[in-house]
Amino acid sequence: MNNSTLVFLGRKILANFHSQPSKWRLYSSAASAPSPPSNNKLFVGGLSWSVDEKSLKDAFSSFGEVDEVRIVYDKDSGRSRGFGFVIFSNEDDAKYAKDAMDGKALLGRPLRINFAFEKVRGGPVVVPRLSNLGISSSH
Repeated sequence: MNNSTLVFLGRKILANFHSQPSKWRLYSSAASAPSPPSNNKLFVGGLSWSVDEKSLKDAFSSFGEVDEVRIVYDKDSGRSRGFGFVIFSNEDDAKYAKDAMDGKALLGRPLRINFAFEKVRGGPVVVPRLSNLGISSSH
């Protein structure tokens, strides 16, 4: 599926949702809505495989007190998956670090930094009925 097909499908789905919301079903195994972004937890993507928790903490500690640093590792190979999280004590420090470090290189790779969302299992999922949208799977 190419980008223009995805854009077409997205526009078709949104137009249908706004014009006929009764044809959409909301499935949820949890009563709560997704958590808003945490203001002191940063997602850090684009990590070099050689970055460890100490070097990541050292890179961010100049912006404020870092409570926790976690790098996500592949459970089979044990190698870094290229992303992690930095949790600050203070949301202002996290914002300052995000603004200052987003796009900056760490060990030769540019970082992508965003505020992290809390992982929600069983959160609401909106599932369109493609047959109601007039979209065939061959498009």
